[in-house]
Parts: sequence; structure tokens; C-alpha cells
Amino acid sequence: MEIHTGKYSDAPDEKSQKMEFQRIARAIAQAHRLGLRVNIGHGLDYQNVPPFTSIFTIEDYSIGHSIIARAVLVGLDRAVREMKELIKGK
Repeated sequence: MEIHTGKYSDAPDEKSQKMEFQRIARAIAQAHRLGLRVNIGHGLDYQNVPPFTSIFTIEDYSIGHSIIARAVLVGLDRAVREMKELIKGK
């Protein structure tokens, strides 16, 4: 299943973003308990994806738009490498 992270990504302030992150984290935990594979995405970028890297049950991130936008500035290889490093928590 994929959990839509748009509300988290569009949160107007840090408090709202933290609340939405907690809501998503609970949904991921529940899905995992039910045996579902979990993907997340929509609005995720280089600045807001790091909190999700602590949730090891996430199988995939829908972050293509962010990577391609960054690739315009730094090249595709570097853009992908940077995102992979963020997700792996390096």
C-alpha cells in the first residue's frame, strides 16, 4: 500500500508537520502489523524525507519528482546518490 505524504509535505509549520508525521508513522506500523508492504510518497524531497528513514518497514519512497528537479542542477547521478544517502541515513 502507499501512504500519501502530501499533507505532511505541505504542512504550514513544524508542529503540524510533526503531528502529520506521527499520524503517518502510526499508519505504517498498523499496516506492517497487518502484513502489508508500505510505500510512501507525494511531496517528499531532500529536506523532509529524513524523518522517515528511521521507519525501517517502509519499502519504497515515491520521490522521483524531487530527484529529477534536483538533477537539473547537479546531474542525475549526483541527485540519485544524494537521495539514496539520505534514505540510508548516511
